Amino acid sequence: MLYAIISEDKPDSLPRRLEARPAHLARLKALQDQGRLILAGPHPAVDSEDPGQDGFSGSLVVAEFADLAAAEAWAKADPYMDADVYDKVTVKPFKKVLP
Repeated sequence: MLYAIISEDKPDSLPRRLEARPAHLARLKALQDQGRLILAGPHPAVDSEDPGQDGFSGSLVVAEFADLAAAEAWAKADPYMDADVYDKVTVKPFKKVLP
């Protein structure tokens, strides 16, 4: 089943986010290589593709996991968690309708 992992960044977390980004992307690439990643990306803190020093307000990942517990465990092990980037992470089932 698909799950949405919706993360909200802590204030002033951009330097920690940038430092942990390579490890974060490696985990997403592994999901992609397994054919389980539907989409992933950050939420810019301002209305811009490149928010610069304004940074990001959070992230969204939609991917396939065996169950909710597996999705929660994957989210908990995110390098951004270890780097203290995220303030809140919500994991919930997702039903893709379109496209």
